[in-house]
Formats: sequence, C-alpha cells, structure tokens
Amino acid sequence: MKRYAIPFALAAVVLVLAMVGPFILGEPEGLNPEATETGSGEGPPTFRVDAGWPHPLPDNQILGTVTGVAVDDRDHVWVAHATDLQGPRELGAIQDPPISECCYPAPPILEFGPDGELLRTWDGDGEGFQWPEVPHGTFVDHNGHLWVGSIEGHHQVLKFTQSGEHLLSIGRYEETGGSHDPELLGGPADVWVDPETNEAFIADGYGNRRVVVYDGETGEYLRHWGAYGEEPDDEYEHPERGPDAEPSRQFGTVHGIVGSRDGLLYVADRTNNRVQVFEQDGTFVAEAFARPETLGSGSAFDVALSEDPEQTFLYLADGTNQKIWIFRRSDLEVVGEFGQGGRQAGHFLRPHMLDVDSQGNLYVGEVDNERVQKFTPERSP
Repeated sequence: MKRYAIPFALAAVVLVLAMVGPFILGEPEGLNPEATETGSGEGPPTFRVDAGWPHPLPDNQILGTVTGVAVDDRDHVWVAHATDLQGPRELGAIQDPPISECCYPAPPILEFGPDGELLRTWDGDGEGFQWPEVPHGTFVDHNGHLWVGSIEGHHQVLKFTQSGEHLLSIGRYEETGGSHDPELLGGPADVWVDPETNEAFIADGYGNRRVVVYDGETGEYLRHWGAYGEEPDDEYEHPERGPDAEPSRQFGTVHGIVGSRDGLLYVADRTNNRVQVFEQDGTFVAEAFARPETLGSGSAFDVALSEDPEQTFLYLADGTNQKIWIFRRSDLEVVGEFGQGGRQAGHFLRPHMLDVDSQGNLYVGEVDNERVQKFTPERSP
C-alpha cells in the first residue's frame, strides 16, 4: 500500500495525542445514580475517545459524509461514505485544472483493522450492479458478506463478498413503488441480517414507511410492516411536531435497525424521535423516545447494542442534538448520554451511524464532520 509523508505540524499533533492518550468522556450531569443501576448493580458504560483512530488515509485521500459503519466478526470496521458530496475546496486536486495538492476522495468502501490501519478499499465499480451515489447503511452478516443500502433515487440494497464481488441486488435501480410493493424499495437506509434465519431486515425509510424482510440468499420478499406493527400508509399526515405532540401512528424516517440475541428488533424512527421494538414477525413490543421535542432531522438516527451477553444497553445516535443516548434495554429507560456539538475529538456534528465490536468499543460515523470516531469503554456493562 502506498503511503505519504505526514507534514511536520500534523506529525507533532499525532505525537502529542499519543503522549496524552484518549480523552475521557465523563458521565452526564444530573443523572440519578439509582436510576442507572442494572440488575447486576452496575451503571451504564462510560467511554473515552481514541483520538488516534483510525490512521491517516494514504495519498492525500479524505472521507466524505460517512453514511455507514459496520463491524465484522474479526472486529474489522467497514465504512461507507459519499464521495460526491465534498466541495471543490476539499477536493482541489481533482478539479480541472487542479487548484491544490489536496485532496482526493477516498474509495467509497474502506476496511480498517482494530488498530485503525487501513486494510482494503473498493472503488464501487463492477459488473451486474449500479453503485449508489450515496451508499447508506452497511452491515456485515454471519457469513462475512457486506450489505450496502442507498438513497437519492437508487432504491436498492446490494450484497457483496468482502473482496467486492457482487452477490445480490434487492430492489431495482431507479424504480420505486411505495410502502406495499414487494419487489421495489424506497430509500433503504439500513440492513440487519438474522444469523439464525438468514432473513434480511431492511429499514426502508426514505420515501417508504416500513420495515421489509427478504430472504438473505435469494432476495425473495417475505413480509413488511409499519409503525406499531400496523399497515404502512404513505398518505398519512403526521401530527404537528413539538413537545406536546401525539406520537405518530406511522413511521417518519425508518433510518436504523438492529436485532438482539433474544429475537427482538430495534428500529430507529428518526424524525419521530423514537425507537420502536418488534418481534421478528412485526408484532409491536414497545417504544422509547429521545428528546421527543426535537425538530429538524429528529433524534433517532441509528441503534446498536452493547456486547455483554445480555446486551444490557441500547446505544442511539442522535444527529440533531449531537450525542449518543444510552438506554437500558430491559425497560428502555435513558440511563446515560455522551457527546456534544463540535469538531474536537469526542465531539459530534451529525452522528449518523454506529456499531459496536466484541470488546465493547463504539464506532460512530459523522456526516458533517466527515469522519469515524472510536470510543473505548471506561466501564463496561
């Protein structure tokens, strides 16, 4: 792999960070300690940011808006980003004529090792599929296959080997048919595949208002449902948002999805500021809200589960309030939070997608800061 020389000033910064170590993120102020206790008597995990992760990219490459983060069973971190959304000042080297030495867009898919070393990239080209302008949401399944969602009119979920060989497309390029169409997707924002059944659960939330399920091998349609396990209604008008608003009976933007070891499915309904919980057949179980008065893009971007055997905690990325919420999974009570708006290490600007590795490290991809940050647990569940 080709590498480039780090400028002296940057090298000095890296050296200082290495000497100082990760920045510690404290527990949120105002939390009642009794309310944070789990059944084992321990509170929620706390995290510190690893400011040296990942390593700098080679050849003057930079990330664009990070729209997908997934961890595989080797604790390798897969990152998807949109290369076409960076402006000419960031991508001066590819302008005609070039306006600067820097920078070049990194390939849209990158694989990092646990220590942050870049291991592999894809360029998005290949036969039998159309690469999305905005890849959105990634997942590595139990067979090591990488799934990639899409928005911006692409309307497909794509499945690949880790070397980039195309295996399956669900949906059809530039075709959509509403929330009841069994073959066509809207804007599939995220994917989770059950390791027991190999069913692919898709958060079909841009344009459509549903969770839709396909066979992970054949792409055969199996079932779908809307908010509260009810029929999705594309004509439904959501109630006016605000602190006193009634919960919407339909999904707003189905944006993130993850399954638990005990067979439940957690869905981030972004603009409705909530997480809804289902059985895998679509039966509604419960819901929880994060800052329900939040306007704009909403507070529920993506969900991940802690890596202890009971998966005690649910992590929720909030790309409007610029933080990560920590819920106790047993009763969906908020027991912690961390982060604030900003560009420094440990701060966020539009945290968008997240995932957890086998050691409990949390990886958060940001849209506006165009980066992925690693947070290591100070206290594990």
